[in-house]
Amino acid sequence: MISHPPQLPSYGITRDVRLRFASSAAYTGAVTFQNLLDTILVATTSVAGFDLFEGVRINSVEVWTIAAVGTPATAIVIFAGTTIGAYGDQKTHTDTSMGVEPAHVKARPDPLTQAGQFQLSSADAAFSLEISAAAVIDVSLSFRQPVAAEAVACQNALVGATTGAVYYRGLDGKTVALTALPCVGALATI
Repeated sequence: MISHPPQLPSYGITRDVRLRFASSAAYTGAVTFQNLLDTILVATTSVAGFDLFEGVRINSVEVWTIAAVGTPATAIVIFAGTTIGAYGDQKTHTDTSMGVEPAHVKARPDPLTQAGQFQLSSADAAFSLEISAAAVIDVSLSFRQPVAAEAVACQNALVGATTGAVYYRGLDGKTVALTALPCVGALATI
């Protein structure tokens, strides 16, 4: 009799993407896992949308922030983690620059922290960000869509969307009209 090893469950589609955002204003605050999943969505009506993916993992966050003449610029990224038992590394990744060279930070979460593993949509902080206006933020993410996933509605309502179209949102999950961190180079933003 031939014995077959047990079949592992299928985890569906995993996509690695690098998204670029540019700050239209200074920003200090947390970016949640819900915000990250809301960056790419599909419109189901003109005012409702659903996330294309169910889980997200952060590979890296890279920030460049430009100093104004005579004023220093600082970029700060922290993977703090907010779920009990799944804390972040608590390291402050920072750089300050003055003059013509931008402050530059490239931070990666530790693999066994909350941000370094796949997370579902939640209000838990994926990372904290402190930047000045005109900063550029590259976020390298792995998105996962299981075979039998339940659709998750995006946090904020859409405005004038075309049903069935794929849209990009700001890094903070808000619409283009309200975000301080709009997506750069996206085909359609809303």
